[in-house]
Amino acid sequence: MGHRLSRIYTRTGDDGSTGLGDGSRTGKDSARVNAYGTVDEANSAIGVVLAVPSVAQDIRELLTTVQHQLFDLGGELCIPGHAAITAQDVAALERQLDHYNDPLPPLKDFILPAGGEAAARCHLARTIVRRAERETVALARLETVRAEPIHYLNRLSDLLFVLARVLARAEGAGEVLWNHQRRHAAP
Repeated sequence: MGHRLSRIYTRTGDDGSTGLGDGSRTGKDSARVNAYGTVDEANSAIGVVLAVPSVAQDIRELLTTVQHQLFDLGGELCIPGHAAITAQDVAALERQLDHYNDPLPPLKDFILPAGGEAAARCHLARTIVRRAERETVALARLETVRAEPIHYLNRLSDLLFVLARVLARAEGAGEVLWNHQRRHAAP
């Protein structure tokens, strides 16, 4: 593990650059920084879901594990050539997806990102993870990125969608279905 900061400000980024985990420097607006910065944002959004007291313990434990893995994923993106996310991590997300999705009724309509406080926060986290995935794909077009982080982010956004459905039911709000015929109804 690298050195720990005893002072938060260093002034080294005042020129618009930032240090990567391998000691090199890059622009704060680089594709790499955008990717791992958005992973960090997604991690924070999951923390906002966890701040809702009504989130069940099993989901709380799952999301805490995910937060640790997102920290690892951010580290992988911050250190060129580093590997932290594995195919087993992706498979574990798939097992959780199946576990939480199997009891849910099949979707026949799109749902709106709502359904109670925890569900809405989970939908927000899902959309941030989708952006992290897009940013990581953009980075992979420019530099070498292993497939596992992209696969992980893709599965995680799916898992957060399913968890939002679970949380909407647990909160009693239920899912808010998209009314695609509302524009065709007479006023």
